[in-house]
Amino acid sequence: MANSEESLLACHDCDLLVRKPRLRTREKVVCSRCGAVLYSHKPDSVGRALNFSLASLIVFVLANAYPLLAFKLQGQVQLCDLISGVKELYRQGYWELAVLVFSVSILTPFLKITSLLYVLLPLRFNRRPWRLAYVFRCVETLHPWAMTEVFLLGIIVAIVKLRDIAIIVTGVGLYSFVALIVLMAAADAALEPHDIWEQVEVER
Repeated sequence: MANSEESLLACHDCDLLVRKPRLRTREKVVCSRCGAVLYSHKPDSVGRALNFSLASLIVFVLANAYPLLAFKLQGQVQLCDLISGVKELYRQGYWELAVLVFSVSILTPFLKITSLLYVLLPLRFNRRPWRLAYVFRCVETLHPWAMTEVFLLGIIVAIVKLRDIAIIVTGVGLYSFVALIVLMAAADAALEPHDIWEQVEVER
């Protein structure tokens, strides 16, 4: 994509080429053939996405450093954190499932957040990071694999099933994990990918 007012946009649904006009704040370009939204003008897209990403990294650390839940049964207390489920699956011989859970609930969100920070932080200060296109492409590839919402759903199911046989106390880690989901979604909503790809064209 050329960094100009007359650059072309390809519809991601029907491949129609349309010219990208100059937009005012919160205006958007819609495909005339299928109605898909091709581009929108989001105010301070990079800055807002950067702020949400930095906050995501902070709560990610908290979610991994503190217990999600505490189970109290017959005078005994058992703490549960993000990594404990992975360890238990591995201990029981389900190493493939353990790797999958670790990847989608811990590794992929971490890689997505740090990769996004690698892209956004230099751009915020008018600098272009090395291999910008490759790293940002990785961010978009990682997006569907950061399944924090699915992991949270599993936690909720466990709470519902165990609440009749044990006292369950929610911990700082669980609140941080919920905040992580919200902040990652906010970063995705705040960022306009076309703004990043325009920087790639300028770099060339």
